Formats: sequence, C-alpha cells, structure tokens
Amino acid sequence: MANIKQLKNEYPQIVKEHSPKNKVMINSAKAFLVGGAICTIGQGFTEIYKYYGMAKDDAQMVSTVTLILLSAIFTGFNIYDNIGKFGGAGAAIPITGFANAMVSSAMEFKKEGYVYGMGAKLFTIAGPVIVFGAIASVVAGIIFYFV
Repeated sequence: MANIKQLKNEYPQIVKEHSPKNKVMINSAKAFLVGGAICTIGQGFTEIYKYYGMAKDDAQMVSTVTLILLSAIFTGFNIYDNIGKFGGAGAAIPITGFANAMVSSAMEFKKEGYVYGMGAKLFTIAGPVIVFGAIASVVAGIIFYFV
C-alpha cells in the first residue's frame, strides 16, 4: 500500500521529466508566418486577377479556387505536409487546410480504386463539415429571424 502511494507521488514528476517541452512562442510565430504567407499569396492572386480585368468578387472567387487547387496539388506531391509540419496551425487555414484534409484522406484509399476508394473517401471529411454547416446555418437563420 505504501508503494502505491509513493508511485502516485512520483508519477507527476516522471511525466514532467519525460514530456516534451512546449515551445509556444516559436510555434505561434511559425503558425503566424505560414498562415500569413498563405493569406498573402491568396491576396496576391486576387490582385493579379483584378489587374487582368476581373471584377473584385470574381477575382476573390477565382483566387479561392486557385488556393484550393494548389493545396490539393501540394498535398499530392507531399509538399503541404512539410508546410504543415513547419507551420502547424497556420497551415490549417480553412480553405487550404480543408482541401489538404480531403485529398489526404482520399489518397489513403487510392489502392481501392478511383471510385470506391478515392471518390468515396473524399466525403469522409467533407460530409460532417457540410452537415455541421447546414445545421449551423439553419440555427443562425432561426435566431436571425426572431431577433
């Protein structure tokens, strides 16, 4: 019984010694830089598209599609994973991070075929997000209607 009490007292110290140290400031700076770089690239695409004559709304839409396409391509060539390892949460910006998550889950099942493997697994991630978005928009609409 005394041995168990001694282990309970020693366990937090053992965990503290063996746990990796958090580098919050460095990780936050990396996330800020990577996320900011992705946003800056997206804004750059918008400005380029506007320069070549697109309306602002159209340029924003096309730059969003461009970021999604680049994210999917970079995921396919295993470049986005390296960006994610360096930038952490900064690489999980909603548009590019979501595209990365969808393509990654689909690539895991490539050997099962393009329809039953990759095609079906694309919606493993997308399905819950779409359902949550639809439910959240209904709730927001009801609140907006009554307020």
